[in-house]
Amino acid sequence: MKRLGLLRHAKSDWDDMSLRDFDRGLNDRGRKGAQLMGEHISDHGGQWQKLVASPAERVKRTIEASGLEVPVVWEERAYLADSDSLLKLIVEHAGEADAVLLAAHNPGLHDLALELSASPDDSPLYTELLAKFPTAAFAVIDLNIASWDELAHGCGTLTHFARPRDLDPELGPQSGY
Repeated sequence: MKRLGLLRHAKSDWDDMSLRDFDRGLNDRGRKGAQLMGEHISDHGGQWQKLVASPAERVKRTIEASGLEVPVVWEERAYLADSDSLLKLIVEHAGEADAVLLAAHNPGLHDLALELSASPDDSPLYTELLAKFPTAAFAVIDLNIASWDELAHGCGTLTHFARPRDLDPELGPQSGY
């Protein structure tokens, strides 16, 4: 059994339109959401042994604001990667770890969560995930595999899904988050 955590970067800052997409940091709501989600991740899902992350500025700032203390592997190929590329990166970098976090971007991250999770018709978690994987959202997928190289579509079960608005209603969509 392996465990995969998926963290989407927090809300990015669009104030300086001269910045490349890769170089955008977080806005105030993003920093607040990242901190809140970092506390939540630390309290949920067990001990994370490795974090594979896109080196985009908004991912770096999300991890920094979250306060997570997990060894990070910065992976250029995670920037705006599709789900198949993200799956390959996990297999490549997970090594002997039993619990790995991946911090990246949509739509690849959302697609990966859906593809790895079996789709039970009666799962409220899966229904929420299916609707949207918003900024700073965190999902946990328990994987029915002994080795990371067995990672494949449908091998997991979504066991947790949390969004900033679930922890603080002020960070909900009505507030522009």
